[in-house]
Amino acid sequence: MRRGDFYRVRKSSVRDPRRFRVFMIVSRQVLIDSKFSTVICAPVYSAHQGLTTQVAVGPNEGLRLECSVHCDELVSLPKARLTQFVGQLSPARWPELDRALAAALAIDPAALA
Repeated sequence: MRRGDFYRVRKSSVRDPRRFRVFMIVSRQVLIDSKFSTVICAPVYSAHQGLTTQVAVGPNEGLRLECSVHCDELVSLPKARLTQFVGQLSPARWPELDRALAAALAIDPAALA
């Protein structure tokens, strides 16, 4: 289990109309490797509005369709629910993910440098 991995998860919430939803792990690797039972994930939707908090993904990452990771909707999921591996974020998308997470959390990337 690694940061940037996509997993198909059965019925993530009562409000979600889909039986399954794909999520991408965004937690830092040290948390993923720890004994902590949950990780932070971002949902993947087929809709892409081009927001700064969204990252376009698709077949290059193992997904069937062009989609987007929505960093404004972060959730904590039990590691035990992440069993159906789908794919992994492509290396070219890592800077986009970092910018999307910074935007979603109102973090100025320049202040981190």
